[in-house]
Amino acid sequence: MSEAPEKNEKQKAPVAPTKRMPPEMKTLPLLPLRGMVVFPYMIIHLDVGRERSLAALERAMVEDRRILLVAQLDADKDDPGREDLYNYGTVAVINQLIKLPGGTVRVLVEGEKRARIDDYHRLENYDEVEAKVYTDPIYTSMDIEVATRSVVHLFEEWVKLSKRIPPDTLVSVAIIDDAGRLADLIASHLNLKIDSRQDLLESINIRDRLKLLSYDLSHEIELLRMEQNIDVKVRKQMDKAQRDYYLREQLKVIRKELGDKDDVMSDIIEYQGTLLNGKYPESVHQAVNRELHRLENMSNTNAEASVIRNYIEWLLSLPWSQESKDTVNIKRAAKILDHDHYGLQKVKERILDFLAVHKLVPDKNAPILCLVGPPGVGKTSLAASIARATGRKFIRAALGGVRDEAEIRGHRRTYLGAMPGRIIEGIRNVGTRNPVFLLDEVDKLVTDYRGDPSAALLEVLDPAQNKTFSDNYIDIPFDLSKVFWIVTANSLGPIPRPLRDRMEIIELSSYTEYEKLEIAKRYLVARQRGQNGLAGKDIRLGAGVLQDIIEYYTRESGVRELERLIGQVCRKAARKIVEGEEPPIRVTRHNLTDFLGRKKFLETKAEKKPQVGVVTGMAWTEIGGDILPTEVTVLKGKGKLILTGQLGDVMQESAQAALSYIRSRAEALGLPEDFYEKDDIHIHLPEGAVPKDGPSAGITMATAMISALTGRKVRSDVAMTGEITLRGNVLPIGGLKEKVIAAYREGMKTIILPKENERDIEEIPENVREKLTFVPVSHMDEVLKTALLPKETAKAAPAAKGPQGVQTAQDTKTVSSVESTQSINEEGGQSHDGAEDRPTA
Repeated sequence: MSEAPEKNEKQKAPVAPTKRMPPEMKTLPLLPLRGMVVFPYMIIHLDVGRERSLAALERAMVEDRRILLVAQLDADKDDPGREDLYNYGTVAVINQLIKLPGGTVRVLVEGEKRARIDDYHRLENYDEVEAKVYTDPIYTSMDIEVATRSVVHLFEEWVKLSKRIPPDTLVSVAIIDDAGRLADLIASHLNLKIDSRQDLLESINIRDRLKLLSYDLSHEIELLRMEQNIDVKVRKQMDKAQRDYYLREQLKVIRKELGDKDDVMSDIIEYQGTLLNGKYPESVHQAVNRELHRLENMSNTNAEASVIRNYIEWLLSLPWSQESKDTVNIKRAAKILDHDHYGLQKVKERILDFLAVHKLVPDKNAPILCLVGPPGVGKTSLAASIARATGRKFIRAALGGVRDEAEIRGHRRTYLGAMPGRIIEGIRNVGTRNPVFLLDEVDKLVTDYRGDPSAALLEVLDPAQNKTFSDNYIDIPFDLSKVFWIVTANSLGPIPRPLRDRMEIIELSSYTEYEKLEIAKRYLVARQRGQNGLAGKDIRLGAGVLQDIIEYYTRESGVRELERLIGQVCRKAARKIVEGEEPPIRVTRHNLTDFLGRKKFLETKAEKKPQVGVVTGMAWTEIGGDILPTEVTVLKGKGKLILTGQLGDVMQESAQAALSYIRSRAEALGLPEDFYEKDDIHIHLPEGAVPKDGPSAGITMATAMISALTGRKVRSDVAMTGEITLRGNVLPIGGLKEKVIAAYREGMKTIILPKENERDIEEIPENVREKLTFVPVSHMDEVLKTALLPKETAKAAPAAKGPQGVQTAQDTKTVSSVESTQSINEEGGQSHDGAEDRPTA
């Protein structure tokens, strides 16, 4: 660009334009567009589905990501040739490419420069063109500046009249100095016909382009002014509609007196009365009046009349403006949550924080909470308590097994028997637009050929989109931003990541035995007594009865099975009373088997005494924690590693890594160098019908193999979790709280865990924490020092507790060190977050 000449203080001299660069020849893949024109500097999403177009995109991605976008003369042409395309198009760069279901590709393109097709080549898979690419020069002359100011002024007036783009967009356009770029950006915002848009694109000369754009803007402004005049007349007609309503009411009375029964007209009058007396947005008024006009002109026997009536009734029954008044009182909400739920302190604190923010900023979009936890821990009842605490109405929709996208977004009215989706149906049933809406079991959604319901939920749960949620049946945007959304799931794994990102995750963990006992005393006994027709004086539960039910009849994370068993006791008592036995019916620890049968869990899964090759591991499942007893035996053979018990790929790799570590430490462990060639090692995890997988059983299998190979017993009161590397480093895991509670339930006394998980110990309930000894380890040597007994020792001495119940491997004094193990200097060991064991049925 040439430098501007010197200025006089009073007048600015005109400056000559930059010399136009000659067009550049480029060979580009061609993408034909249906019914649209893309301008330079325009950023737009395109959905591409034609095979040749997809191939052109692939070619462009292989080259420099540039492609020529040219509009078709006939948008209905499926396979356009050179004669079906305009001469001019836009060279665009591909910024993003996403594959959609059904073979369609969504591509984000940004226009760069104009181009004219010079030569056209129809290749085997796609079309390729040789095009002249034009670069706009920079003008600073007086006539260009005057034309630019005129265009900006017209554009400002168009923005004020149309209200289609925000004012900040106008500011960003008005400050552009480049006249060519300014014209292209303004043209991209106008809703012009394709011929007019193509004329603007083909205007290589900037003066001609600005002149043509001024004409188009003037024409659009004139149309908008006419629309405003029509709107004024429509508002006047609204007054006339009210007068007509009273006249129709009089006509209705006259017809009733005459005995003339016209059901269609009476329905129309009733709908119009509801519409005028209610608070409905303008879009609803227009839709209802349009349908009423159709209904008025058709016979009552017409089958479509019932469809129109149903649609109108749905529109008029939705709470477009009705809201229940929030009564957010933090102290009252805390009392309600404490009254309805025992424990869950962190979860309650999180909820109260949300309510406090909502009280300070009531106009802010309601939060979207995702309660994740095992079955029976109170997710659904917690959502109902939140509704009580906020004074809002409560609605629940179960999503388990939903596979059709129309269940969420509704059916289009073109289908027979079409209905709105569950979201709009729930809002209509509850009668307000700001309820507490529970979407239950979101992790059980199913995706198949009928659509992806989780993708439809993105618009529902996205605060940036749900203000204008559009149900296919209602076909009018409905504001869902006032809804307090609560989502429940047993596991985060099946929830798609885009959906998970829109939710605030709150995890509910398994209950301890103490918490189950308190919940049973406070809630379950009274509820089951009332449901089975018993008064408080009709049944007496002796001391220790509830404790025995929890210990010998249930092994669950929640309290659902516990409540069923208490209900069974109450039903047995009700039967005794009906048969003539005098109340109260006494239930004691001695006669509990008469009510519930023999005990289901007489012993824990864990071993009672130290054994060779038997180690207790820990696992995380979707229904809570569990222990994984691991058995290893050594057989004469040819060095095979045998794995049984339905182990997944990850656990098989953990076993291989553990064996490699043992081979590298054979000398330190006192093993023959060729032990792996002469002996078969069989690793077995009982309960073989349950699949097991996850990277946290490495140190468990390594300890069991070392025990079996060296003949040293493993302490029976020790449970462990952690992954192992080839150098013996112990990697962190997840789900520690659930695993530790399961181990505590099975009678474990010492927990070996990765050093990096030491910070997670504080999440474990205090009454569990104080009864366990935790041994954080960073290397396999430390695991062996704690878990293995010396060959001459028959029993494991109790481990000494360090501060706050946490024991380090170096502080262990009562367990002898492994005779043949020595510390290894580790170099380059890596740690990363480990996933959980996931036994699934």
